[in-house]
Amino acid sequence: MKKNLKNKIVLIVAVLVVCLYGIFGVPQGITGKDLLAAITKRIHLGLDLRGGAHLILQTQVSEAVNAETDNSVQEIEQDLNKANLTFSQVYKPDANKPEEIRIEGTSPAQSSEVNTLLEGTKYSDEYDLSNGVNNTWTLTMKPIFEGDLERRTVQQAIETIRDRVDSLGVSEPVIQEYGLGANEILVELPGISDLNEVENIIHSTARLEIHAVEGGPFQDRQTALSSVGGNLPPDQEILPATGELAGSAGNGSFYILQRLAIVEGSDFRSAEPGTNANTGQRTVNFTLTDEAGDKFWNYTSANVGKSMAVVMGGTVREVAVIQSGIRDTGEITGSFSPDEVMMLSKLLRTGALPASLSYIDENTVGATLGADSIREGVTAAVAGVLVVMAFMLIYYRGSGINADLALFLNLVILLGFMGFSQAALTLPGIAGVILTIGMGVDSNVLIFERIREEIRAGKAASAAVDQGFAHAWVTILDTHVTTIVSAAILFLFGTGPVKGFATTLTFGLAANLFTAVFVSRVIFEAHLNNLKPGEMVSI
Repeated sequence: MKKNLKNKIVLIVAVLVVCLYGIFGVPQGITGKDLLAAITKRIHLGLDLRGGAHLILQTQVSEAVNAETDNSVQEIEQDLNKANLTFSQVYKPDANKPEEIRIEGTSPAQSSEVNTLLEGTKYSDEYDLSNGVNNTWTLTMKPIFEGDLERRTVQQAIETIRDRVDSLGVSEPVIQEYGLGANEILVELPGISDLNEVENIIHSTARLEIHAVEGGPFQDRQTALSSVGGNLPPDQEILPATGELAGSAGNGSFYILQRLAIVEGSDFRSAEPGTNANTGQRTVNFTLTDEAGDKFWNYTSANVGKSMAVVMGGTVREVAVIQSGIRDTGEITGSFSPDEVMMLSKLLRTGALPASLSYIDENTVGATLGADSIREGVTAAVAGVLVVMAFMLIYYRGSGINADLALFLNLVILLGFMGFSQAALTLPGIAGVILTIGMGVDSNVLIFERIREEIRAGKAASAAVDQGFAHAWVTILDTHVTTIVSAAILFLFGTGPVKGFATTLTFGLAANLFTAVFVSRVIFEAHLNNLKPGEMVSI
């Protein structure tokens, strides 16, 4: 009895057309050059094939902890003042323990009120509270909160780096946590060979901040320290000046600043390079967020006539006297080079990193090496396909044509998947394609050998084919599912190249389930429809 295969054939042709579109899109022509250009436009090459920059960065999460406790110090002071509670100082007693805050000089009569304020607010969610001798209170950041803060810091750093990389115009960058080290980030930028440019964009923390000036300029750090009696208050810091502020003779000058910033990098909404109309100096025109604008207005309005400093990269770049209240827009003028103005504007627009980054590894992969990898990888894949196809034709005779057609469609579906998903093809990815070829042939071997057993048992051709597919299906499904689970684990915990291998392997196995079980069976059924009664399939 002949089977109606029209719907099945239409489905196979539709899948083939869709996958071909995924591979080529709409090519500009049908020449080899046009088709190659169409393929490379749809299927992106990974770092190891295209060449580019490879970096492993470590986030200094202790800086984020330090910044969090700095903000808490300021908030605790404000809350104590609002509640009219007496205290002498709120500070961090040990620079090596940024997670610890101490409150001194509280009144014994107000002990219960201080305890209520600290226990009944958000501080109890973030800190463990202890009451020591002489009316001192110590807040220590909870390990759970500290760990969560560190994780959020790494994620924020990844997002910020991604924003900055977008400004480089890099296609298909890999920016993710690097599972082989603590607080590490993997950055792979295909097509980028200038590591200096990458460092300028990524590595700079761009923590542009505005601080209140307590004193300066001083000729050296020791002079600055002597001006406060040799004992710098814990809420202040000494920073060097750079550029014109450092002095015409080249001798560095220093300023004493409030440690807590009035405005910091994350408060900037936008920034654009410009030029001061009066002085001709290069400027950065900025706009603050609404919340930061209100805070900046409150501070500048209350401190007219006092100085504030623009700090970038741990150095004082400009010191200005507050002439009037400033809300959400302003202009930063300083001894900036053209590149610095452009860089500063770009970094402020993409946001400040929550903590600085240190390089663990940095290198570039040359385009020549990538071309060699492509050529050798493609050669290996083509050679593997041809050898396998030849073996199937020789060993399984007419049925070998069936296996070869299914194998060809398998590759088309795999490449179509990659074209639609915009997945990057890496050298391990090519290895995944080659492994998929082997898995595809393995499925055909299981089916064909089972059909042979049924024929030797004396069954007719159609019954042998039906039983062969029915009995081999469970084994094929089991092997594919277990391999896909392994590939999923590689994808979740592996780095870029390993993920490329896992991606192509998973797509290939999914395609193989369709071609080996469905397409191959349709081909057999079409062949059976043309057999004469009693005639056997060639296998």
